[in-house]
Amino acid sequence: MADPADGVRSALARVIDPEIRRPITELGMVDAVSVDAAGRASVGIKLTIVGCPAADTIERDVREAVAAAPGVASVDLTISVMTPAERAALTERLRGARGRTNPFTPDSLTRVYAVTSGKGGVGKSTVTANLAVALAQRGLRVGVVDADVYGFSIPGILGLVHDGITQQPTRVDDMILPPVAFGVKTISIGMFLDPARGQGASTAVAWRGPMLHRTISQFLTDVYFGDLDMLLLDLPPGTGDVAISVGQLLPGADVIVVTTPQPAAADVAVRSGVVAKQTGQNVFGVIENMAGLPQPDGTVLELFGSGGGAEAAARLSEATEHDVPLLASVPLSVALRQGGDAGEPIVVADPADPAAVAISSVADRIAARPRGLAGRSLNPRPR
Repeated sequence: MADPADGVRSALARVIDPEIRRPITELGMVDAVSVDAAGRASVGIKLTIVGCPAADTIERDVREAVAAAPGVASVDLTISVMTPAERAALTERLRGARGRTNPFTPDSLTRVYAVTSGKGGVGKSTVTANLAVALAQRGLRVGVVDADVYGFSIPGILGLVHDGITQQPTRVDDMILPPVAFGVKTISIGMFLDPARGQGASTAVAWRGPMLHRTISQFLTDVYFGDLDMLLLDLPPGTGDVAISVGQLLPGADVIVVTTPQPAAADVAVRSGVVAKQTGQNVFGVIENMAGLPQPDGTVLELFGSGGGAEAAARLSEATEHDVPLLASVPLSVALRQGGDAGEPIVVADPADPAAVAISSVADRIAARPRGLAGRSLNPRPR
């Protein structure tokens, strides 16, 4: 006869830590398991830290999983916290041989997309957030770095701001676990402002170059994203310190340039793409946002003109000496704006909206080009 405790352990292997996104059995979170003759299962679970925000979810999922195991009539669950040595072992296990370094090097299998624009107000953050969620909807493992330190808005668009307070990440020693929204792991400077001191979602950050570079570097090294298929960065507008830092830290990144149809905006957008090329990045394509607004009579109201996206793509193709396509033209959409204000991206709230369809088409295009192993070191190690 099979040991009921083995069935409990198998059930626990299906319980996923909601922050780390790995089975709790792989994380050293299962302490002791036993099942007595009456079918009472005794299970010990060790949380990573005191006050773990995922504690309730983990406890619920463990109880449900154990109760469904063969031979279990009742569940006796004990919750404790890892010792410092156990936490240190966990962080070492998660980071692996790379340690506390930037995992998104050119040899990484994660595709990195830096979303940039020449000027502010073109909807770059809205495009980034919706594109990330659309990629997650396709079963990809996606992370977002809100690198727009001065104008951070990704947490609000993804519903991580409540009553003016931004959800904070969990710290496990020197490792940071990013909050997850709509399947997307997200990090932003807005998550580190202290609401107790009046710092909330509306707080301004006044930093200069070295602090900006250090912040972006720490987002890449200290935040545990796990094994990602895609990492998106929402860059600040223009060609300043952050754009240069991202070029230095992520030389293998693809760049998506967001512009509006207005020729003047497209002219400025081209500059951000040229800077990306100068720092060794690849200009992947252009997204034209705020295109024509469809009217009830079937006509299209072009509030911001037309042709800017195609013009930017053509000029970037010439400047970079390779084809830079116009990936999509996203029409003006009230639902798109409402979704951003409500913290529910339009690709979730109204996937049939023309703006959602346009953004989803870009996600389809990106999802179809996974990063391959050709030309990359596999770093084999003898066993």
